[in-house]
Amino acid sequence: MYIIVAGGGKVGYYLAKSLLNQGHEVLVIERDKHKCDVLSADLGSICQRGDATDSIMMEEAGMERADIVIAVTGDDEDNLMICQMAKKKFKVNRTIARINNPKNEKIFKLLGIDQTVSVTDLILAQIEREIPAQSLVHLLTLREAGATFVEAKVPENSPAIGKPLQALNIPADCVIPLIIRNGKGVVPHGETALAAGDEVVAVTTLEHENVLERVFGGVPVQRATS
Repeated sequence: MYIIVAGGGKVGYYLAKSLLNQGHEVLVIERDKHKCDVLSADLGSICQRGDATDSIMMEEAGMERADIVIAVTGDDEDNLMICQMAKKKFKVNRTIARINNPKNEKIFKLLGIDQTVSVTDLILAQIEREIPAQSLVHLLTLREAGATFVEAKVPENSPAIGKPLQALNIPADCVIPLIIRNGKGVVPHGETALAAGDEVVAVTTLEHENVLERVFGGVPVQRATS
């Protein structure tokens, strides 16, 4: 199949790599020159630099013969526009869009996007497999009340490496329900020590949205007061 991926960030890179390994013909459209250069160096000449929302760029990419168009940029509006143009102008049979804000999912479906992928929902699905159902309901309620799901990888030089979670300066309104280590989910407790490369998922308020980066970098985090 001929598959066009709009967006050459981390999601687009690994998606293109997997599709190539499966034997598909892949083209990535990406605005940023550096990202295009990285893709071309690692995966071959599969990146076309430009704006995937531009109809001329779509024509140059051969979108009229694409079997699937996948929009995975960091902008929901761009992803919606790309998929709509692919279906209406170029008659692409199947479109898939990444959704960064879960509130936009209903709009995407109403406007005819075949399939949506929400990062938040993927994290929820992983949590659902790892923790009891009652806790999951609580997390869903938190999201509706204005909490947010954040995810960050522990860098190699982080001062948090080897320290148990209970020893880190994590605010009281931040919960860490899941750590992904070596591709496997770990439900942590207070004595769980962090390792380099751990992908940590946290549920917190918008006020502490950058809590993981600050903790991993050794920067003090102000604790929430009741």
